[in-house]
Order: sequence, then C-alpha cells, then structure tokens
Amino acid sequence: MDKLHAMRVFVRVVEVNSFTKAADTLGLPRASVTTTIQNLEAALGVRLLQRTTRKLSLTLDGAAYLEGATRILSDLEEIETSFTSARKTPRGRLRVDMPGSVGRLIIIPTIHEFHARYPDIEIMIGMSDRPIDLIQEGVDCVLRVGDLVDSSLIARRVGAFRPVTVASPAYLARHGTPKTIEELEGHSAVNYFTRTGKMHEMSFERDGVIHEVKLNGPVSVNDADAYVTCALEGLGIGQTARFMALPHLRSGALVEILKEWRPALMPISALYPHNRHLSPKVRAFVDWVAELFEGCPLMQGEEIDGYECPDREKPKPAPATTEPEGARLCVV
Repeated sequence: MDKLHAMRVFVRVVEVNSFTKAADTLGLPRASVTTTIQNLEAALGVRLLQRTTRKLSLTLDGAAYLEGATRILSDLEEIETSFTSARKTPRGRLRVDMPGSVGRLIIIPTIHEFHARYPDIEIMIGMSDRPIDLIQEGVDCVLRVGDLVDSSLIARRVGAFRPVTVASPAYLARHGTPKTIEELEGHSAVNYFTRTGKMHEMSFERDGVIHEVKLNGPVSVNDADAYVTCALEGLGIGQTARFMALPHLRSGALVEILKEWRPALMPISALYPHNRHLSPKVRAFVDWVAELFEGCPLMQGEEIDGYECPDREKPKPAPATTEPEGARLCVV
C-alpha cells in the first residue's frame, strides 16, 4: 500500500466530509477511495472514520492520525517544492474561480498568454459571483472583489477598480438627472444582493468621507452582467465596474452621473488556502494575474475613458503536433 497516497486520500475525505466529493476532486473512482481508506484502517489496526448514511465523523484515533498526516504531507510538499520550483516549469491541474465579469472581460481574452507561458498547467476556470468553500469544492485559488472577511485564507491584492454610477438615457428622461447624493431621494436603483439576501448599498466618496445610500428598486439581482443589463433597460440607477460600463458609456446606452461623488475603490484579491501557499502553479497564476492587472489602468483604480488594457499579442495558431502533452484549457 502506498502510505503517502493513502494519507492524501484520507485527509481529502476529512476536508470535504465525503467519499464522493473526495473522489471527484482527486480524480479517482469512488470505489478506489473507499478501498484506500479500508486498507489504511486495516494496516493501522484502528478505525479512523465513523460512517453512517448521513455523515462522516473522526474517531479519536482518526483525529490523531489526521494531525500527523497533515503535518507530514505539508512538510513533504515544502521539501519537494524547495527542490523543484526553481528548476521545473509549474505543472498539473489548477482550479480557479472568479467573478463572471472579471473572467469574461479580462481573464478569458488573455488566458492564451498564461497557457503559452505555462503549457504544462491544465487550468479549470469557474466563473460565478457566489462565495465558495475552496476546501470543500477542491478549488486552488479564487479572485474576489471587495473587502475580505475570511481570515482562514491567504490573500494577495492584485488590483482594484473604481465603480461608476450610471443610468440609461430613458431612465433619466423619465426621472431627471440627480446632481448630488441628496437628490437621489425618490430615485430607483438596480440592487445587488448576496447569497444571504443582504442588499449592497450604493457607496460614494468625497473629500475622504464615504457615504452609503440605500435606494429602493423594482428588481434585485446577484449577477454582475444581469445588473448591467437591468440598468441598460432603464430599471434604475446602478453602480458597476467601469471596465464593464465602458462600452455602454461610449455608445451612449448608459450615462455617467454624480461624477463629483465617486464610488469607493474596490480591491481585487487572490485568495488561496494555507496548505497551497507554496504551490508553483498557484504562485504562477497569481503572479500572472497581478502582472495582467498592472498593465490595465482600469484594474488599478484609474478612471479613464480610453481602452482599459494595452493591446496584447493575439495567439498564433500552432500545429496540433506542437502542443505539449496535457496542455488544455477547460472553462466550467
């Protein structure tokens, strides 16, 4: 029996509290995970997990083994990384998650550059505005917008953007154009809500003071693209990232209002679990994103109306025979 493999399987089962989820994230058949745990318990001569149809729980022996196995695997990863990261290209499957707007408009159009630089990384990109549990869902790294609240993750700020307050010409023709935040009273907003149902209030900054304004509205959404669409349809005033609003501001489909009352800056951070802080593939992705955002003025909080990112080299088609083995892009 491969004891290191058994340790990894056992730790993963405990992390996600499920044989099936562990199998999915490890890329193994469920039967193989079950057999590995059974063989490990037989070799140790103790029961590590109490299994019922509803849940898994650690025995006292299992808790002790988990502590030791986690420490051994962490030490082993650190030792291996110290020898390999400096001389080997990062490789393996990398699962990342990010807001749909950032992924669709910024990351996906330039992901070919990451692929060209790190051809041995198979990257799986999830795009959603919902918060996820990195450990439970087997995700290596996430990009998140706004202030951070989860202290169990390592965070690195990679960029920022300043939202813009907008409305459609049709809405402003019906309701008038507010000149101050006091004149927002009586106006409608497109509201954005979180998974818990909490509404995000509009935020304005002037002379270093932040003012939050709550407006009622006919519709609330929890998706950034839907939010912009509702503003385009004249359902109310909205605050969205300038990189999302820019094409509509250029075309006149949206109008910027309250220019003297700027929305507060929104940081963009990369987050990853403590046990993956030395992973070359995670480091490679975070460094690449930071470099990408550094070249985009709008992703550094600058307020410009020109093209937000410098022209980047388009991918050149290559013969199928030249693509490295295992180099794939998977968008989920």
